[in-house]
Amino acid sequence: MNAAAARDRLIYMPLGGSGEVGMNCYVYGYGPPGRERLIVVDLGVTFPDMDGTPGVELILPDIRWLEERRDRIEAIFITHAHEDHVGAVGWLWHRLKAKMYARPFTAYLARLKMEEHDHDVQEVVTTGKWPERVEAGPFTVGFLPVSHSIPETSALVIDTPAGRVVHTADFKIDPTPVVGEPFDEALWAEVAAPGVRALVCDSTNVAVAHPGRSEASIVDNIHGLVAGAKGMVVATTFASNIARLKTLAEAGQAAGRSIVLMGRAMRKMVSAAVETGVLTDFPRTLAPEEAADIPREHLMLLVTGSQGERRAASAALSRGKYLGIELKEGDLFLFSSRTIPGNERGVIRIVNNLSEIGVDVVDDSGGLYHVSGHANRPDLERVHALMKPQFLIPNHGEHRMLRAHVKLGAENGIPGMVVTNGTMVDLSGNRLTVCDHVEAGRTYIDGDVAIGAMDGVVRDRIRMALNGLVVVTMIVDEDDTALGDAWVECMGLPETGHSRVALVEVLETEINRFLGRAAKKTLRDDEKLEKEIVNIAKRAAQDEIGKKPEVIVVVSRLAA
Repeated sequence: MNAAAARDRLIYMPLGGSGEVGMNCYVYGYGPPGRERLIVVDLGVTFPDMDGTPGVELILPDIRWLEERRDRIEAIFITHAHEDHVGAVGWLWHRLKAKMYARPFTAYLARLKMEEHDHDVQEVVTTGKWPERVEAGPFTVGFLPVSHSIPETSALVIDTPAGRVVHTADFKIDPTPVVGEPFDEALWAEVAAPGVRALVCDSTNVAVAHPGRSEASIVDNIHGLVAGAKGMVVATTFASNIARLKTLAEAGQAAGRSIVLMGRAMRKMVSAAVETGVLTDFPRTLAPEEAADIPREHLMLLVTGSQGERRAASAALSRGKYLGIELKEGDLFLFSSRTIPGNERGVIRIVNNLSEIGVDVVDDSGGLYHVSGHANRPDLERVHALMKPQFLIPNHGEHRMLRAHVKLGAENGIPGMVVTNGTMVDLSGNRLTVCDHVEAGRTYIDGDVAIGAMDGVVRDRIRMALNGLVVVTMIVDEDDTALGDAWVECMGLPETGHSRVALVEVLETEINRFLGRAAKKTLRDDEKLEKEIVNIAKRAAQDEIGKKPEVIVVVSRLAA
């Protein structure tokens, strides 16, 4: 190896997905420090909540570091079609403008996202599975099939001059996945044979002590449940879980029921799976309007909204009639899914709405109707043993999961490191070393505009939601005298407080009392005037209602 080559290094850096579940975005680089050629793995989203990000539609990784180095990006690789891995493609691709590679099902959905944002769909290149490979600068990348809860999920085999990295993506060990490819242990062992420098590995279920269960293990349970139902049957699951949708639809068909798909995401996923040949022999489905004349005991609805989403089909049905279909007492509603932490409130709201109607709700609390798409602790150990990596880098998980995964590797003699978003690690030497830290924040999609997490928009929205809003408007004439009284408008605040007088009147009285005695130099200075009025309004509101609202002051000045 010559002196110039000796200075080259192999780096890894997550920009999302490490320290959290969701928003996956990973960077690998090879070359001289600061001039590495780069590849990007996944461009995913995470979802907002009303507590921390009210009004936000989506949350994306902050890719400013990558954007500034766009000329060094060789390619983007998408491991699978879950939103937390592909959902940001349409929003972010134009800032990177590199060829994107994915297997057929994932590529189909990525092109739809590109099309929605008027990007060139030809930039998404369909590739085959291992041993087919893509050359990308100093990298050679292959898509290694693995089982997960969506078809055509692939680990990436990333070959570099510094050695081989296996990036597992999300995965489980499933010999009978119903739809998609089973975990092929012999193939993984073949990939491991030349030696693996680093295993970058899914950590989601590291705390689950028992081995994972196959998708096929719940088929009979679902068939039995549907066969025994008397009224209409409704089932919800993740729209992307094509195997589960097939099992549910076949259970309905076996029980003599017509199948109705409800929800745009579910129809899109089934259509994509059929179009790309992933899904075959799916039972015939009816449109909701076609179901009107079918007796309810002969109907089965497959609906979106397993996580309590307010605008999804599950929530709409729980609130009353939806697309001409109405739930009634004695119907069965199955949640064939697990509730992601943070979504409990929305799911419970739907369950209670259904209970009021008299619908019987069945969830997965007994483990009969859902299995996870992620590897449990024993399965992770099995993959560690197969790969025999020099280093273990956990990803796809909250910090506690990453830390537990490092400990698991250490128990089996594999050194590892917790690498969180924005941490750059050198994989080239005989030990993992942190070589840089970069800003790895979040980008919010607010309406259809991208804003930075530090822009203050969401912070101000939270403050208004918590504290209410007061708007004070006043006019100052040309000789710096208040013209008439200021007037006040309130939003999100009680109409009256302790004094039983309208809050607006209390605030106006205090503000106008101040204006009546304010010196001209104060009335002349907008900044000072605003500060005084804000303090007076907050203090008066605190005395009256026990809360300090956000205050906006509008000063209109008459021209001399």
